[in-house]
Amino acid sequence: MSETETVEPIVLPDKEAQEKEKSAPKDTREPGYLVICWNDPVNFMDYVAHVFRVVFGWPEAKARKHMLQVHEQGKSLLVRETFEKAEHYVHQLQAYHLHATMEKDE
Repeated sequence: MSETETVEPIVLPDKEAQEKEKSAPKDTREPGYLVICWNDPVNFMDYVAHVFRVVFGWPEAKARKHMLQVHEQGKSLLVRETFEKAEHYVHQLQAYHLHATMEKDE
């Protein structure tokens, strides 16, 4: 190696910190916000599944599972996110004329 060459260190993700976050008690984690889609009498089921695929990038099976929850149970919990991301998802879903809300995960 010459004097002018530099070596970039490789920084691997901190797996231990990630595992601690996953296993941390609920009250010590950052507060999350739930994005919920509610049933409505206007939108077709295929349209709702399509919107889930577009907004969340989900595969067909996952989008259909949540669409069926909305249809059969009246609502579906779609994701748990930070405030900003949850708000963004709600606005996107509403732009497609779906009835979506967010609430603080307690």
